[in-house]
Amino acid sequence: MSSITTLGQFIIEKQADFPYAKGELSRLLRDIGIAAKIVNREVNKAGLVDILGDAGQVNVQGEGQKKLDVYADEQFIKALQSGGECCVVASEEHENPVYIQSGVSKNAKYIVCIDPLDGSSNIDVNVSVGTIFSIYRRISDTGVSCNSNDILQHGTKQVAAGYVIYGSSTMLVYTTGKGVNGFTLDPSIGEFCLSHPDMKIPASGQIYSINEGNYSKFPNGVKQYIKYCQMEDSATQRPYASRYIGSMVADIHRNLLKGGIFLYPTTSAHPNGKLRLMYECNPIAFIIEQAGGKASNGSQRILDIEPKTLHQRSAAFLGNTDMVELLEDFLKKYSD
Repeated sequence: MSSITTLGQFIIEKQADFPYAKGELSRLLRDIGIAAKIVNREVNKAGLVDILGDAGQVNVQGEGQKKLDVYADEQFIKALQSGGECCVVASEEHENPVYIQSGVSKNAKYIVCIDPLDGSSNIDVNVSVGTIFSIYRRISDTGVSCNSNDILQHGTKQVAAGYVIYGSSTMLVYTTGKGVNGFTLDPSIGEFCLSHPDMKIPASGQIYSINEGNYSKFPNGVKQYIKYCQMEDSATQRPYASRYIGSMVADIHRNLLKGGIFLYPTTSAHPNGKLRLMYECNPIAFIIEQAGGKASNGSQRILDIEPKTLHQRSAAFLGNTDMVELLEDFLKKYSD
């Protein structure tokens, strides 16, 4: 029987990749893993307890908060507050950053941007949901309050990013800029165990993932690309399969394993895009690039976009490099 490598063991083994960190980043990733296990427990029993449905509140995005959204947000913030390695949390569920002022965090060096429960509208119908997180090293000196410059950093400055998918099995996938590794939660021992080492997106893909219900609102280049995906051509193995779940984490995870492109374009209703740059686009883009793929807003590398506001939105096209580059070509050729 082969030995099992847990998330904690793996993080410690890779600690040498960050000589300046002295273990803080390892502990921060561990804290996120602990919170993910707590959220996973509630997701798995959501149909049995009064945790489904609306919480009666609306978040800063104008979206109704589900009860499990609020619970997940509380658990991740609580874990990061008690861990002592995080000085500020930027969450989808809060209009303003959550500054951590506790004594154990006075010398904290990291900022965490997080979408605590991506795809939460799918909870009530038992479809996979997830958590997306992004970690930055603070710019300001420790011992003083963080400021907006600490939070609004380019995606290229991420020191780690990852997602947790709560599905038929629960997986945590993350990168620290040294490749992508996936860990599956073994409920019998309560540990995330290395199951997908050195993840790479397949060399070619035949899946496109987009909400085609918004077709009439898409830019012309995206419409033409969809038509291209649907045309028969044996040389390129078209038509491609259309697969769209509606939970970004679930769609990205499938395409990461099987190859494909995820498209979330601007629309007439959302001319700047709908996905949030800091805690959705940037972390997923970091993972996709580390897995050998490409992440673009249609004309620019996502990780190079200058963030100006905490909840800034962006279009996103992520997946196989050749598919994303062809999509960019269509956007140039058929510009509106």
